[in-house]
Amino acid sequence: MDGKPWGFTATVLAEPCDKSDPHGALSVPVYQNAAYEFSTAEAMELAFTGRSADHAYSRITNPTVEHFERRVRRATGALSVTALNSGMAAITHLFLTLGRAGANVVTSPHLFGNTYSLLRSTLADFGVETRFADMTDPGSVAALIDKDTCAVFLEIITNPQMEVADLAALSAVCRERGVPLAADTTIIPFHVFRARDFGVDIEIVSSTKYLSGGATGIGGLLIDYGTFDWGHSSKLAAAAKAYGVDMREAFTAKLRREIHRNLGAYMTPQVAYQQSLGLETLEVRYARASRTALEVARGLAGMRGVERVTYPGLPSDRFHEIAVRQFGAAPGAMLTFDLSSQQVCYAFMNRLRLIRRATNLFDNKSLAIHPWSTIFGTFPEAVRLSMDISPCTIRLSVGLEDAEDLLADIGQALSAASPERG
Repeated sequence: MDGKPWGFTATVLAEPCDKSDPHGALSVPVYQNAAYEFSTAEAMELAFTGRSADHAYSRITNPTVEHFERRVRRATGALSVTALNSGMAAITHLFLTLGRAGANVVTSPHLFGNTYSLLRSTLADFGVETRFADMTDPGSVAALIDKDTCAVFLEIITNPQMEVADLAALSAVCRERGVPLAADTTIIPFHVFRARDFGVDIEIVSSTKYLSGGATGIGGLLIDYGTFDWGHSSKLAAAAKAYGVDMREAFTAKLRREIHRNLGAYMTPQVAYQQSLGLETLEVRYARASRTALEVARGLAGMRGVERVTYPGLPSDRFHEIAVRQFGAAPGAMLTFDLSSQQVCYAFMNRLRLIRRATNLFDNKSLAIHPWSTIFGTFPEAVRLSMDISPCTIRLSVGLEDAEDLLADIGQALSAASPERG
């Protein structure tokens, strides 16, 4: 490219196909197939042993999915991108690539419910220990890192606690201790939050959310920036030697040549096509949704019956300064607000007319959910309280509707739900 680099959307749109389509299609076709034919046995051997770029089987690579991966890779400047069939699959692949029996992960107790369960229950059964730290205190994190720590992991804005850590400070701790920093960045899309600039080595994205463009399909991305020296990891140093790759490529080599192949959780071509289209409109959709979220948060803060609004874009929020520095003036399209009780939360939700009662984030439609009774509903009460989950909290994912319409719907539902109003 000559001259000034293109912006995010132009970069995504300009990513070429590997091969010209015989019909001149502007979008990469959906390659709905399992296997690929080879002209010779020798060519087949090269593909199956990873010595050529030819596709061997769609559980491992597929042209439609690969094009989506390449678009994300070019837009982020990553070393590699692996597209999987859910955000949870991406997180699982992360820890199975890095971890081993006897290893530990340093993380926050403020995690999405299934991520918490994966670490505390599923991976614990395989001998991986989870150590909980206060991610807003780098010293707390440093104190828990030892020679068996395989990663420090966090969500850049926790869901639903809305906690924001200083990522550059955490990265400095990780660099000093020789441990990779991995972050779930789903809450802020990567055209706004440049994870690599803040010292994140491995980025995890639930592409179900912003990227899908209206909740069209489930997916996840595992993005390796190639910034960590995997010589600090005996497991991945051995992988680099076995695969004959540079040490910075060890994570991707282990992931793509073993973990990904063996688990069989690759993204489907249909979802890759849908999310590739969503990628093309990500910038404009996020700009509207995040701006509307800030307007809604401001409006909620003055409503009778609302006891607390949590959104780091508000100057009153305790994480406002660091959130704006890392994510911009309108940090995301998710917010939470507290009512007086769980009963009032239910009454409020049952009165909503425009906002949908549903899980998920960053659909084109605004969605409300009561995290205590749903996402974390199967957890013991003591665990929920230890994670700072409240029975009085509503989580709102702001969509593409006008702010005034959303506030009107919230206002009428509050009027009906609040006991003092009858």
